[in-house]
Amino acid sequence: MKEGRFEVELTRGAEDDLESIHRYLLEHRSREAAESLLDAFLDKIHTLEHHPERGSFPRELEVLGVREFRQILFDPYRLIYRVSGNKVFILVVADGRRDLQALLERRLLGR
Repeated sequence: MKEGRFEVELTRGAEDDLESIHRYLLEHRSREAAESLLDAFLDKIHTLEHHPERGSFPRELEVLGVREFRQILFDPYRLIYRVSGNKVFILVVADGRRDLQALLERRLLGR
């Protein structure tokens, strides 16, 4: 496992995912719920600065033989990311209750 500090970066797609989740909670729950979840997401994301390889491989990609992406679970959400050198790129933030096969293939594999 790699050691040291990694720079964590959200891609535009991941930022859009977070904004969408935040907006949904604002509309259907409360500002407090939306802000609390956003803060919790950011805390979880920052843990990748020191331990990016702790995440598991997304099963939807692993069955295709793709093991370059990892995920951390934040029930019911999944944060999908890739480690490249000393950088961690957050690529997708999605509700894990969804069927993610098509989403991951489209956004990560360009299919």
